[in-house]
Parts: sequence; structure tokens; C-alpha cells
Amino acid sequence: MIKTRGYAARSAKSPLVPFTFMRREPGPHEVLIEVLYSGICHSDIHQARNEWGGSLYPMVPGHEIVGRVSRVGSRVKRFNVGDIAGVGCFTDSCRRCVSCREGEEQYCEGSVQWTYNATEKDGKTRTYGGYSQRLTVDENYALRVPRSIPVERAAPLLCAGITTYSPLRHFGVKRAQKVGVVGMGGLGHMAVKIAASLGAEVTVFSTSEDKKRDALRFGAKRFVATRGRDALAGLARSQDFLLDTVSAKHDLDAYLELVKRDGRMVIVGVPEKPLEIRAFSLIIGRKSLSGSVIGGIRQTQEMLDYCARHRIAPEVEIIPARKINAAFERTLKADVRYRFVIDAKTF
Repeated sequence: MIKTRGYAARSAKSPLVPFTFMRREPGPHEVLIEVLYSGICHSDIHQARNEWGGSLYPMVPGHEIVGRVSRVGSRVKRFNVGDIAGVGCFTDSCRRCVSCREGEEQYCEGSVQWTYNATEKDGKTRTYGGYSQRLTVDENYALRVPRSIPVERAAPLLCAGITTYSPLRHFGVKRAQKVGVVGMGGLGHMAVKIAASLGAEVTVFSTSEDKKRDALRFGAKRFVATRGRDALAGLARSQDFLLDTVSAKHDLDAYLELVKRDGRMVIVGVPEKPLEIRAFSLIIGRKSLSGSVIGGIRQTQEMLDYCARHRIAPEVEIIPARKINAAFERTLKADVRYRFVIDAKTF
């Protein structure tokens, strides 16, 4: 076993504190990754504070992980010592169900193994995430991070990147389509960059008016500040596709008004409490409301390679581990441009 330092929440009400635990030695098909950087996702906060229920403590969060392979098992073929590798929201799955066989492991119908706040396949051993020095993972659930992506900016691609890339690709967003992005935080700013790279005409809908310059710099053609009472007036049926990245309470009906006939709105943000919707918001215009969560291993690798080719990377603020709790509070206040990333050498 390998002694590892990290940061953990010991209860829903407590701050994250230094925590020492053990990682397993890599098996024949596993790699040991020395973590370099770990992103802070809003879902880390939800789970650390048990806002979704079912949280296990002590909890080491973190599912946006990039590091260097330091050891490989005897039968590993995909990685060599020294490679830069990434780990996202899950580290294994049943491998047998229809979803796994079709490369959609995130929808595993058997036993997907989440990177943290879960258990290993034995149903007993706890999983601990990327707010730590190292991680042992099966080579088939690790990603190759292209060297052209700055390593200090790569980690958020493993959640924020794939969470927005996947629905844009799955639902076939095309060049010249009008694509709206609701919210421009960690997820939203990646949605803008990726959608713009696909040739879409992007409009950002944000409560933060001071983000307009950034939105245009990321490739948006238009920015709509949504705090005003009549902010959306005159924009009905203006969008072919709407990607909703907001993880706070907001009015779905108001945004569905923006979707064209036969258009689609996709939810990727996860508010703490359920959102309401009127049936007429969908019926009038034959609109579709969908959801999407991350992507499978194959598509996540595709996303990393795509971002490398198009020189797309998240905007990040690097912090030491001792500032994790302050970063949580700043994330809740939308006081980050646009993703906090922890420097793992400070654990």
C-alpha cells in the first residue's frame, strides 16, 4: 500500500482538512499516477456538503485529475512511465452492459465506479478522489493528455470539458446554427469555446454583465445580461440549441421561450433543488428538453484530442491546497475566472 496525503471533508458541516490514507499498489493492468493538478468542480461542493444526499465521510473530492504516470503494471500497454494522464468522474464500470459495450460507460447499468464518494468493485473499499497526491487506476479508464495542452490547464477538461463537448457532439450541433449558452462559469465558458470552434453562432446568457468581454473573446457573437426584468424580451424562438450549465435555481420556462420550433434545450448543470417546468413550454413549438452527463472514455479521449487540435483550454486560477475552503466559497459566489485548479505538490 502507498501512503498518500490529501484533503478531506469529515462531515457535511466541516471544512476540508489534511487527510492521510492509503492507495493500492498498481495491479497488472493498472497505472499509478502522481497527481499534478486537480480541478474544483461545483459538484465537489454539492457532495462534500451532502446537498445531493448519500455522501460518505471522510470524503476526498476531485474528479478533474491530471498527473504523470510513475509506475505501470506488468500487462499495461497504453501508458509508459512519464506519460501525462488524466482521470475523470469514474474509474471503472461493469464493462458488460449495453452502455459499456457501446462506449457510454458513464451510463453504466451495472456498477459504475465513481472516482470518489463511492466504493470499489468489492462494494466495501472506499474511493478517494483527486484532492490528493496520487491515484491508482485501470489503464482502460485513464486518458492520454496531449502535450500541446498546458498541463496546469488540462484538469478541468476531464469534467467541464467533456460535460459540454458531449451534448454538442451527440445532438449534432453544426456550423452556423444559433447556440445559446446559459451561464458562463466553469462549464459555460468551455461550452462557449467548444461551440464556437464548431462554427456555431454563440449567444451567452449570463447574470454577470462583467463577463461580456470574456464571452466575446472566447468566441461568442452576442452577450445577453439576464438580470433585468425584460432582459430576454424580443429573443423568443431565436436559438436552435440551448445548453443550460447553471447549477442554481432559475426559470426553465423563460429559457425554453428562446428555443425555435423543433429546437432543443439540454441541461448539464445540477441545481441543489428540483426545477419546475410548464408543459406548454415544450408543447408549443414541439421543443425537446434533454439532459446529458460527462462522456464515455472513448468520447473523452476524442474531446482531449479535439481541444489539442483547436488549442482550446480552460481558464484557470491555480491555488495551493490550503486555499481549498476559500475556493469553495468563492465558487459559490461565482468569484473565479473560470475554474480553480489545485497544485498537487502543495498537499
